[in-house]
Amino acid sequence: MKYIFVTGGVISSLGKGLTAASIGTLLENRGLKVALQKFDPYLNVDPGTMSPFQHGEVYVLDDGAETDLDLGHYERFTHTKLTRLNNLTSGQVYQAVLNNERDGKYLGKTVQVIPHVTDEIQNRIKLLAETTKADVVITEIGGTTGDIEGLPFLEAIREFAQDVGPHNALFVHVTYVPFIKAAGELKTKPTQQSVAKLREIGIAPQILICRCERPLEKELRLKISMFCNVPFEAVVEEKDVDHSIYEVPLMLQRERVDDQVCRALHLDVPAPDMSPWQEIIRKLIAPQHRVRIGVVGKYIELQDAYKSVYEAISHGGIANDCGVAIEKIEAEEIEKHGADKVLAGVSGVLVPGGFGERGIEGKIQAAQFARERKLPYLGLCLGMQIATIEFGRNVLGLKGAHSTEFEPNTPHPVIAMLDSQLKVTKKGGTMRLGAQPCQLAVGTKAARLYGAFVVNERHRHRFEFNNAYREKYQKAGFVFSGLSPDGKLVEVIELADHPFFLASQFHPEFLSKPHQPHPLFRGFIGAAHQRTLHRPA
Repeated sequence: MKYIFVTGGVISSLGKGLTAASIGTLLENRGLKVALQKFDPYLNVDPGTMSPFQHGEVYVLDDGAETDLDLGHYERFTHTKLTRLNNLTSGQVYQAVLNNERDGKYLGKTVQVIPHVTDEIQNRIKLLAETTKADVVITEIGGTTGDIEGLPFLEAIREFAQDVGPHNALFVHVTYVPFIKAAGELKTKPTQQSVAKLREIGIAPQILICRCERPLEKELRLKISMFCNVPFEAVVEEKDVDHSIYEVPLMLQRERVDDQVCRALHLDVPAPDMSPWQEIIRKLIAPQHRVRIGVVGKYIELQDAYKSVYEAISHGGIANDCGVAIEKIEAEEIEKHGADKVLAGVSGVLVPGGFGERGIEGKIQAAQFARERKLPYLGLCLGMQIATIEFGRNVLGLKGAHSTEFEPNTPHPVIAMLDSQLKVTKKGGTMRLGAQPCQLAVGTKAARLYGAFVVNERHRHRFEFNNAYREKYQKAGFVFSGLSPDGKLVEVIELADHPFFLASQFHPEFLSKPHQPHPLFRGFIGAAHQRTLHRPA
């Protein structure tokens, strides 16, 4: 088995996850089975309790694990199915070590970072390798080289690489080559310092992926090669992409990164066929049609907060050969200026998930605008609850209808806490999480879009539709098109007299890929395109 370790230097948010996923794409298209995992040095057990402003999106897996958003890149770029084994935090490591100590597994030894913490980290690599039976395991180390909290992870992979041997482990270092505007040139010194810091730790990177805004000229590559002690061809330009992150695998292929990986790891496999990927890029760069979608959220200022939603929208565009301009709309702006003004010009409205009361009324106004104007609407998790509240207030006349999450004393709790959540006191990992089956009703738009009557979708919520109101809603044309197998939980709703008004309690964005767009996003963008075609001049 072969192992690739991806580290990062100079600054965070360099795109280590995208780089790891792109290498995985290239190797997978060479016929290899790839497994990817992310090591996060923070002490939280998982990101489930972290604010989106702190951490970005929480990406949920089939087994209910709340993980880092980079795991979304791994699943979108490859065919691998991830589990909680694919994401490890310092919190999980120390929790496991301390539990072992309490159980007496260390036989009276003094528990230390080396070897106990580093051994626990290495055990996770071995466990993933054994479980997946992959040809290549790609492990991304979060954070930046030199961060104190990341040192145990770097020491662990140094030891691991030494144990498996030089032709079975490869270190790829993603670094930043900044462009200094005043000087008018790229500067290599930060990269040299980053690599020097890594070598102090005992890791000598074999491939340098250089993130840059401008082309990395030959002279600079030679300089980096000499000072960082890597071959010239192993200094790889990873320039900011012009159109889409899905260009990155093709960029790395042009730089022959996959060839270098295969040579270093003694992998004798054919060249990849990237033609399907090239067609995806063609549809993103030169689509036949165009639409504008309004995403009404509360964490809009942070790009990573709705990462999977934005990607799934673009996948819906790929499925319809349609370029999608995403209008990022702060819900509070609708509260201030009104939906008519803020949503003018969009061909579809999407309300994603979220927590907390801020911006709720703006989202409700957005749902009302879409319903009354026959504008395509897609609600995700909270977006379904918002649609339910709006319909209750403005169609059924349920004055003050609300969710007990935001208004515990509402006279009409059309959204209420799940029975299973009533006695839950801890926050982390306690919601209704992971893949759950959903039965779709015959003849509904949801069933037509899926082409199936039973689907499995990923959840992350505590509140649900209140069944005490189900009959009243049904009589008014509010269709419950998806239910849990026992019929007790509402999973999908739609409106009978609307061209496309559909919302799900689950998160379909987590199962969408560029080469396998999710049916709900495919249908939503298709409906928005039809709306654009038939919009009065």
